[in-house]
Parts: sequence; structure tokens; C-alpha cells
Amino acid sequence: MKLIMAVVQDQDSNKLSHALIDHQFRATKLASTGGFLKAGNTTFMIGVEDDRVQDALEIIKKNCQSREQVAPPVSPMGGNVDAYVPYPVEVPVGGATIFVLPVEQFHQF
Repeated sequence: MKLIMAVVQDQDSNKLSHALIDHQFRATKLASTGGFLKAGNTTFMIGVEDDRVQDALEIIKKNCQSREQVAPPVSPMGGNVDAYVPYPVEVPVGGATIFVLPVEQFHQF
């Protein structure tokens, strides 16, 4: 058994949740916040039998799209002024960051 932890953008959360349910995957959704853009994310925790891991990964890949987003300038408080960019920058966001972890035991009470 594996535990898939998938961090996805909030914009993809509902679409992914419905797709997982349609394919009989049960998941727990957690609200999370990204470190770079300080934007809302959703972290899915999905318990999966070993033979269904690839199916789950394909569903996540299909439903979580990468997109461009404008990041506002960040002031160089205490940092290197040479690295300061005084104008907004487009950065790629979205998609999914996925961790697949082995599960030693699983209990449901």
C-alpha cells in the first residue's frame, strides 16, 4: 500500500476531487499554503493499493494543469538588493507536486 500526497492549486481541487471519486479513490483534502506565492493550495492524501498507484497518478496529471501567474514584486527586506525585481513577473504555477510514500500499516476505525 502507498500514500500519495498531492499538492495542487485550489483552482484544480474540485475537478480532481470529482475525478478521484469517479474512479473509486478515497481522499482526504487539506487546505495548505504555498511558500513562494503564498497562495492557497489543496493537499490530497490518498491511500492506494500498489497496483492502482499509476492510475491515481494519471488522474492527478490529467486534472491538474500548469498555468502562468503574475507574481507581485517582493521588497528586499534584509536581503540582497541586487536580486530585487521591481516589477511583476510571470511564473509557472499549478500542475501537481506529488509524493508517493510506503505505508507500513493502515487502520480504519
